[in-house]
Amino acid sequence: MQSTPPIEDSALEDFLRTMIAGVTGLDANFVLSLPQSLTSTPPESGVNWCGFTVSGFQSDANAGLLHVPADDGSDTYVRHEDIEVKCQFYGHNASQYARTLRDGLYVPQNREQLQLSDFGLVDTSGIVSAPGVVDQQVQRRCDISMFLRRKVTRTYRVLNLASVQTSVVSER
Repeated sequence: MQSTPPIEDSALEDFLRTMIAGVTGLDANFVLSLPQSLTSTPPESGVNWCGFTVSGFQSDANAGLLHVPADDGSDTYVRHEDIEVKCQFYGHNASQYARTLRDGLYVPQNREQLQLSDFGLVDTSGIVSAPGVVDQQVQRRCDISMFLRRKVTRTYRVLNLASVQTSVVSER
């Protein structure tokens, strides 16, 4: 028996896309996980959009393990992991959207939505403005990273010890 694992890969990207779109007000179709496939076309120059990538996972050093004796028995494993998400905003209002994400992540209503999925906000980076080249065109770009922490819970079937045959020998 194994519990439902935490969201990963494309499900994690969908979760982050929805969160970034919701906080910034960008249409979710203009919040793209990077890198995109070679066949996809980036938004036109001047269109406001965000590209993001999950760039790192760091687990805590001290996972917890609890044996649950109910039924045949299981072990519940709990740890926390930090996730860095790098966001690149493009378009005429790139700076505005980067700042909206930074500030909006600290609004309690938005943080509550993260917490419902066992995520929490740790911090955000500073915002760095730099020109970006997309589809051979220079565009305004602003970069920001958000640092999230999530709780990872997994359950493994570890049977209870039903009986033991032993003997005790006393030496005098």
